Amino acid sequence: MPAADGGGSSLDVKQLKALVTVAEVGSVTRAAELLRLVQPAVTRQIRTLEQELGVPLFERTRQGMRPTEAGAIMVDRARRALNELERARAEVQPTPGVVTGIVTVGLLESTTDLLAEPLVSAIARDHPGVELRLMTAYSGHLQQWLDDGDLDLTLLYNLESTPSLNAQPLVREHLWAVAPPADGLRADRPVPFTEAAAHPLVMPASGHALRTLIDAAAARAGADMDVVVQTNSMRVQKQLVLAGHGWTVLPGVGVAEDIASGTLSGAPLCEPDVRRSVVLGTPRAGRTPPAVEVVAQELVRRINSAVDEGRWPAAQSYGPDGFPKEGSS
Repeated sequence: MPAADGGGSSLDVKQLKALVTVAEVGSVTRAAELLRLVQPAVTRQIRTLEQELGVPLFERTRQGMRPTEAGAIMVDRARRALNELERARAEVQPTPGVVTGIVTVGLLESTTDLLAEPLVSAIARDHPGVELRLMTAYSGHLQQWLDDGDLDLTLLYNLESTPSLNAQPLVREHLWAVAPPADGLRADRPVPFTEAAAHPLVMPASGHALRTLIDAAAARAGADMDVVVQTNSMRVQKQLVLAGHGWTVLPGVGVAEDIASGTLSGAPLCEPDVRRSVVLGTPRAGRTPPAVEVVAQELVRRINSAVDEGRWPAAQSYGPDGFPKEGSS
């Protein structure tokens, strides 16, 4: 594509698609197959882009095409630009009254078993024109992705509103001590933190927001923790507890099904009472597309019904006024 008047460069969508696809698969040949083009056409698009930008975008290595530092920046921005175009195309449609669009939702790992499938089912039933993309990660990563524009809305925890995002409180929940079934922990018998800390502990990795909460509770209780292993996976925490490596600490929602099935035993922590608040994070800037609004509303409904029906253990949901509801568990 020729340069625009004034000497600037002019990028087109085909070039951006070629750039992102080559970066993802590491091969011009494979990228050409995926894009349904001949290989010379993809090579030409990459070369034209490099000429317009004045920098090499790929290194040719034995392992394939690897983005240079400049290439990695362009791939990241190009991917976002293509996503925005795809979203706009999905939103701009002629059927009045039908909500359409692509919505990317962030879920905390501990909530996926409880929320992912009901959310997908409800949106498919009520808003078939909405395409959902579900991402799961730590709260810190989800917040960064929201700030970067890669998520439309996300669950976060222990977060207040900031200049860049709105934080709507949804649930306040206890953290639980989790042990093998033989240890006989029970939901109606809270466990003092010092008792949990007397066992070897499988802990979330340092830097995880959940670990920060647990460390603060240990300091308040004056308890020394014997941490035998750290992991960044809730599922690995539970597997290691089941295998007898020690106890762990997790949100009640993350172990509800395991405790109900008898796979693990658990009890809310006390002395001190350790809680976290789950919030719905949405960007402050820009307009909120209708598709994002309906997904946010449905996610809040799914959470409220889970709390009201006792499927989110030892939790209180918040009302529209931002205060905990009376009588929620």
